[in-house]
Amino acid sequence: MANKILDTRKLFKMAMIFYAAILVIGIVMTVAFGVKLDINFSGGTRLSYTYEGKVSLSDVEKTVKEVVDRDFTVSENESIAGDTKTITISFAGNESLSTDSQISILDKLQETYKDNKFEEGQINAVAPTVAGAFLKKSLAAVALTAILVVIYVGIRFRKIGGVSAALTALCALVLDIMVSFFVCVIFRLQLDSNYIAVVLTILGYSLNDTIVIYDRVRENRKYHPELETRELVDLSISTVKTRNIVTTVTTISAVFVIILVAELFGLTTLRTFAIPMAFGLVSGCISSLFVSGPLWVFWREYRAKKEKK
Repeated sequence: MANKILDTRKLFKMAMIFYAAILVIGIVMTVAFGVKLDINFSGGTRLSYTYEGKVSLSDVEKTVKEVVDRDFTVSENESIAGDTKTITISFAGNESLSTDSQISILDKLQETYKDNKFEEGQINAVAPTVAGAFLKKSLAAVALTAILVVIYVGIRFRKIGGVSAALTALCALVLDIMVSFFVCVIFRLQLDSNYIAVVLTILGYSLNDTIVIYDRVRENRKYHPELETRELVDLSISTVKTRNIVTTVTTISAVFVIILVAELFGLTTLRTFAIPMAFGLVSGCISSLFVSGPLWVFWREYRAKKEKK
């Protein structure tokens, strides 16, 4: 059965409505609740405690507030075997938590939850200068990746526009990063080193899908020289859409398993990786099919009109 030719102009508008909605919701949430940064990015102190039985995170939070008057987050992790349970309390900020406060927190937990046998685990303190340097290096890694993307796509597809194709692909990648960032804000997930791994992974998947489309455009240009640019892109996207969607669904299925395991066992580190990854992969599929190609068409049509004038 022949592929139905998609109207990418219409789908581009629908995609832009989707991204605009994410942008508005994300900005409102950011202004209202702020962005939660891990101490590796903001500096601060992280305390971990092992315990037995069951405890409520909200109750632990109330207990700690009785001892320390500072903003903090509480997370819980449990080994898959179920033999180790850990509560982690993170105090982000410029000031490290004093030793007296650390002792007071442990004493209060042991006093309040006598049957749970709270014991002190690891204590990590990160200076703001070290955290700032790590954040800058992480952002530099993302920026370098984006530059390499432009160079690679520009060279590989120079016969169909080169730099213009690379820049429109980069615009799609920016949308994917925006979605993953605002998902962290909306779900109140901490931005940590996992987020940088998520961004780089999403860039790879989204770019691969976009390259498949550009490669098909270059191929169809040989066999259908009579087609206009928009018709050529519509045809190319229509012929690869199933491949891109199936690839994304297959990958997301694996990510959903990670999310399920994270929720069942309270693995916070997996949650901060898997949730933005799932939404980023969906965005990567949408942007590669309905943003990068149509946006490149708009640019080519604009250039053609300008040259005629």
